[in-house]
Amino acid sequence: MGDERPDARPDVLLTGLLFYDLVLTGLGKPPTPGEEIWTDGMGTSPGGIANLAVAAARYGLRTSLATVFGDDYYGTHCREVLAGQEHIDLSLSRTADGWHTPVTVSIAYGHDRALVTHGQEPPYSQDALMGDPPAARTALVHIEAEPREWLAKAAANGTKIFADVGWDPTQQWSSALLDQLALCHAFVPNDTEAMAYTRTDTAADALSKLSELVPVAVVTRGGDGAIAVDQTTGEYADVPALATEVLDATGAGDVFGASFVAASLEGWPLEERLRFAVLAAGLSVRRHGGALAAPGWYGVHQWWQSVRNPSPENRENTELRRAYGFLAERMPADPGPPVPHAPVTPPAPHGIPDLP
Repeated sequence: MGDERPDARPDVLLTGLLFYDLVLTGLGKPPTPGEEIWTDGMGTSPGGIANLAVAAARYGLRTSLATVFGDDYYGTHCREVLAGQEHIDLSLSRTADGWHTPVTVSIAYGHDRALVTHGQEPPYSQDALMGDPPAARTALVHIEAEPREWLAKAAANGTKIFADVGWDPTQQWSSALLDQLALCHAFVPNDTEAMAYTRTDTAADALSKLSELVPVAVVTRGGDGAIAVDQTTGEYADVPALATEVLDATGAGDVFGASFVAASLEGWPLEERLRFAVLAAGLSVRRHGGALAAPGWYGVHQWWQSVRNPSPENRENTELRRAYGFLAERMPADPGPPVPHAPVTPPAPHGIPDLP
């Protein structure tokens, strides 16, 4: 992506709940009540809405985040990482006196993870943080059953809304939530969510229904990749997932969403947008944590260099070179310095130490 900017607006506008994440990896088996299990690794990172913010900022996108920080160690640490390390604009954010930053312990096992969270609702709502939102090129939002007032204001001022949605704990999957797609440019749910909200039995059928409600519809399918329709161009794309060893899946969906937005801002064809997002999500699961696992341009560049110069007999790399050949022209000339990843406690040299 070039350095030229068409205007001074933020590239990406975000709001949502911030978490301090503590990630445990390398479990031999899932924990059970009454049992203590030692893990091989541990990492810390800002989480929640920070996953999207960091993933976007690492593509050089001007990223503006409206969130609430607690006046505690966790909030101070997250603020320093986001503003100081990742250069994210926090002018719309607030620090709440006497409120504690939510903390999530993520227990990564196999290809998924379990989450345990402590926290309370923040004292400032999304609408209070945003007020009259600044005009931005895009906004990455998480739509919920109760519509947010700022979302309609953002759409009205020309901001393109890219939305996702979360698990419905009531499992009612109210189709009324989809009414909010009238404000959106793109909708990026996973297949479970898409099928539940559209009352369909396959990801393809869900995509078909969603494409009637929003210009760009994407359905992610985990290990099966992603499918998408862009009604503005008439394109359809179906791409496989990146074959990779999963260390920690935390935040992979957020990396996918931010990467899809980054490619969309550059006007890439739909298949390239989708492949790029799938690739970035696949690279992120090789690292601990959510936000700081985002590869950014540096991580994508490192991967592409390894694929471009493989051993001749490696057929997989030959196929990847063909599928991702577009990166040779899309990659910025300078991918930037190495991106910091989550601080990790490494495993002991000889396994779990003996306790005194």
